Amino acid sequence: MPKSKTASRAAPRTSTETRSQVQIVQDAADAMFRAACECCHQHDRASRIHAKSRDDEEVRQVQISCAHSDDVLGSLAETYESVAANFLPPADDAEWWHRANSLWHSSREFVRHIGGCNDSSRQLKTHGPDRLDTLHMEYELEASAMLAVKHAAEAYRQTRPSAA
Repeated sequence: MPKSKTASRAAPRTSTETRSQVQIVQDAADAMFRAACECCHQHDRASRIHAKSRDDEEVRQVQISCAHSDDVLGSLAETYESVAANFLPPADDAEWWHRANSLWHSSREFVRHIGGCNDSSRQLKTHGPDRLDTLHMEYELEASAMLAVKHAAEAYRQTRPSAA
């Protein structure tokens, strides 16, 4: 008789009640960090595809992936904000928290600039070429905000390598 393979079960998740406040905030920061890394990866991928692809469907799909990763980053930044709002870390273990806050700030700015680019793009449809400077500025601000997210994520990774 053949032996049946039993599905291995994942380790049970620790409930919120059994985790300390530090663990809860670190978990939220780690999730935000991973979302920031994925968001940066998707935008880098989109840049390469825009430069090389002639397939409109591929370009459309990578834009959808970018939009999704942007939404996830925004959502997890909000989660971090809510769990870390009244949190003060132990004095001897505060570096990760400072870097998580830096990542949260840069993530919020990035998500805000995405909205600015989207608004400017929609307005460009109804306005003339005189609006191109505004649109260009919005895209430059978004690119700068993405670079800030990359730097903040790398700084967080150095403090909490286990988060990756």
